[in-house]
Amino acid sequence: MKKIAIIPARGGSKRLPNKNVLSLGGIPLVAHSILEAKKYPGIIDEIYVSTDDSQIKDIALSYGAKVIDRPTQLSGDIEPTVSALKHVLESISDQVELVFLLQPTNPLRPDNLIAEAYDLFRKNNCDGLMTVSRNHQKFGKISDNKFLPFNYTIGQRSQDLEPLYFENGLLYIIPSELILQEKIMGNATFPMIVNHPFASVDIDTQEDFDFAEFTYQKSKENI
Repeated sequence: MKKIAIIPARGGSKRLPNKNVLSLGGIPLVAHSILEAKKYPGIIDEIYVSTDDSQIKDIALSYGAKVIDRPTQLSGDIEPTVSALKHVLESISDQVELVFLLQPTNPLRPDNLIAEAYDLFRKNNCDGLMTVSRNHQKFGKISDNKFLPFNYTIGQRSQDLEPLYFENGLLYIIPSELILQEKIMGNATFPMIVNHPFASVDIDTQEDFDFAEFTYQKSKENI
């Protein structure tokens, strides 16, 4: 059975119009994830882009990905990502073992991430893998006009906080049977810790894109 990459890239972005085709470092946003997947031909057998947008489709094809035309009913603002993944699996004839989910809004990934993640996936008794990053902030909530600390006590030093982690969106490895059950994470999804500047790049707004450009240029300067 095959291992495939799926890049869900719809056209209707409201906060940052046409974000998936914007140029980051001279490369369309969606193409960064295609090029990343192409680095691992020994792991990823096919690369699919799921889209409802003709411009994204043309870009994806020009970078060597296959395209699955996503129906309008699966392309709305509130439609979950898993519905696009499931549609791809149901649209192709190949028997698929694993899906590598690469979100175009997370275009920058550390070197060798996919290979290291796949190795961890195989070595651990898990039903999937997701990348996470450590958060060092002090969180709380506001109730009745009062701030109530969540992960610390007032006066506690940041370095003494109990570790908390967030989904950074860089990569998910998902067995196809989970997706067909409309799930992205199982009960034993392995959290791969990735503490890297790229983990903070997640593009939804113009400010996010500006930060991505800055981070991308800084990474090139350090090569």
